[in-house]
Amino acid sequence: MRFGSPMPYGLFADLILLVHLAFVIFAALGALAAFAWRWIPLIHLPAATWAVFVELSGGICPLTPLENSLRQASGERRYPGSFIEHYLTPVLYPSGLSSRTQLFLGTALLVFNVLLYTLVFLRRRSAGRIA
Repeated sequence: MRFGSPMPYGLFADLILLVHLAFVIFAALGALAAFAWRWIPLIHLPAATWAVFVELSGGICPLTPLENSLRQASGERRYPGSFIEHYLTPVLYPSGLSSRTQLFLGTALLVFNVLLYTLVFLRRRSAGRIA
């Protein structure tokens, strides 16, 4: 591979894709880790807050344009819309992502995490060790 070839851009785009996917999974399920590790809320709550904000505002995560730019620099085609619309919607919602669906996802993410953190708090409180 010679310096300046488009190949590294495609690899970086794939890396961003993996980081983005890991972030989505962590934002959705990271509260489960709070049962085992007391410090997880310190990084999970900001991540979940960002994910809820992006969903409820109808915005696009900055990782999406970054990945698109890297794909374009590598000679690949950019994709329209957000990461969720491009990669997850075809799997979860084949008909497409509407504003209503995005509102539902953001609300479900918020409710799910509030419930999990309530359970974490109650468990720690009953054990006599509030976080």
